[in-house]
Amino acid sequence: MKIAVGSDHAGFELKEKVREFLTTRGHEVLDTGTTGTASVDYPDFGYAVGRAVASGEAAVGVVVCGSGIGIAMAANKVPGARAGVATDIFSARLMRQHNDANILALGARITAPALAEAILETFLETPFEGGRHQRRVEKLNHGPDPAPPPTGDTNR
Repeated sequence: MKIAVGSDHAGFELKEKVREFLTTRGHEVLDTGTTGTASVDYPDFGYAVGRAVASGEAAVGVVVCGSGIGIAMAANKVPGARAGVATDIFSARLMRQHNDANILALGARITAPALAEAILETFLETPFEGGRHQRRVEKLNHGPDPAPPPTGDTNR
């Protein structure tokens, strides 16, 4: 499988470990950068991975910054990219099963390399369940229904 990876300077070392983990398991890695620990802007690398995944150039992606949050936000600006931050195996499983996440975001300052590998393995091995979740994923891709959902109290 072809997997896009990208990080800012804070996530560089963990991204390199992720890249090595993926290549030793036979995956093709599209490394969108960064190439070192010099300060860079995480949105540039989140967008790059988001574009690679949304365009089909890569099947899925992995983005890394200090917390995983900012770079996930950047990746999610690309239509068709569905990035989520996972700090544990359970979250990685659910983001795939229920949200059909196609980009895993990791926080290098939060997640140890061994745990990051376990999270990544779970992310890659867990299929999307579809079914009742499909309608919601379509809303992630195309926006919600035009009418607001009922609130339950129409007197307000």
